[in-house]
Amino acid sequence: MLDVEGLQLTPADQALLREPAVGGVILFSRNYESPAQLADLVSAIRSVRTPALLIAVDHEGGRVQRFREGFTAIPPMRDLGRQYDSDAKAALSLAKTAGWLVASELCALDIDLAFTPCVDLDWGVSEIIGNRAFHRKPDVVAALASAYCRGLREGGMAAVAKHFPGHGAVVPDSHLELPLDRRGYGDLIDDMRPYEGLVGTRQLAGVMLAHIVYAELDPLPVSAYWIQNQLRKQLGFDGAVFCDDLSMKATRKFGTMAKRAELALNAGCDMVLICNDRPAAKAAAAGLRDYSNPLSLVRLARLHGTGTVMRESLLASDEWHSATEHLQKGLGRPQLELKS
Repeated sequence: MLDVEGLQLTPADQALLREPAVGGVILFSRNYESPAQLADLVSAIRSVRTPALLIAVDHEGGRVQRFREGFTAIPPMRDLGRQYDSDAKAALSLAKTAGWLVASELCALDIDLAFTPCVDLDWGVSEIIGNRAFHRKPDVVAALASAYCRGLREGGMAAVAKHFPGHGAVVPDSHLELPLDRRGYGDLIDDMRPYEGLVGTRQLAGVMLAHIVYAELDPLPVSAYWIQNQLRKQLGFDGAVFCDDLSMKATRKFGTMAKRAELALNAGCDMVLICNDRPAAKAAAAGLRDYSNPLSLVRLARLHGTGTVMRESLLASDEWHSATEHLQKGLGRPQLELKS
């Protein structure tokens, strides 16, 4: 899964997206100007390949929401956790509404996937996670994430939880350096409990891994131990596994981009992300030109969005107006009027 340069597809973008190893596109804020422009960009990406490439975006809410003007402002998940502490029933309802709004607004522009929810525990030490986490308690995280996932599904979108097995207990930002977590397996169980609940109720179609070395258990940040042993065997997960962006500085010690991608795929990832490094992306795509995993293709095919409502119809619907009012009033914020 690669990125593209700007608001429109360039000839260089098109050539890269036609590489056999490329299976998806992740969009960023630089790719968004307006809903109409985004619709044109998505249509252009769809036309590059048959079957169509998977199109994704980071759209959790709070500070991780790539598209803003013309979209409902989704609160950081910590706001829902705080609401849970005072009124659990109301918080669960708001979480489901938030998930529905994320999915329905993105699907109305033919975007398949948002990498959400973030189910890392709020240990109070990670700035890169921070208010992206629902709560410190795993049971609360699991409950809110479950409600959020139900909203995503009703809005036409599969859920991809992150960052397995847990990113909230390390201080370093993996975009800048490789974090080291020295906790033993017993201390990591709480971090994995939200996944256990979501996998057990079959609410997850995807999981994204953390770029963290858990030194007591495995020397690699992305390994067969975490994917095959823990995620698939212990938790019984049969969905798609994503490796977070391999351009992050956390992964640089593991070789060229093509080598990093090969290591992640051999460990059991179904798709790797390579962002903001076009030469490395081209090298990896060329190096993996003959790679094929039919089971991965099946898992990834499940992630295509199922929403069919046009944006204009969505914004005119009573359901959308009720959802935005519910979310904003429930969190004590003024209601917004979005233009089509």
